[in-house]
Amino acid sequence: MTETDLFGKCPYATVQKIFSGKWSILILYHLSKGTLRFGELQRRLEGISQATLTKQLRFLEEFGLINRLVYQEIPPKVEYSLTEVGKEFLPVLKQFEIFGDKYIAHMAQR
Repeated sequence: MTETDLFGKCPYATVQKIFSGKWSILILYHLSKGTLRFGELQRRLEGISQATLTKQLRFLEEFGLINRLVYQEIPPKVEYSLTEVGKEFLPVLKQFEIFGDKYIAHMAQR
């Protein structure tokens, strides 16, 4: 079976597909702090190109983890926020932080 065959059937394959993007977890982290406009998000993600950020945001929106709200004004204003499903990821994000801190401490002892 391929990853595509397992998506939506196996929880591990499903999560791996959703969070396969290099920036996905960092985007969700920043949006966990509140709604952000595209430019604000790009500034917080040092090193990400506009094209990559656009692609990652579309990917997360497609999976229903983030909302994209477009205001009908000139210049266009677009805001991103977590959906209810995206907010379900917050406890996992906290566990990533805990593990990351422990791993950093472990590496410092080497």
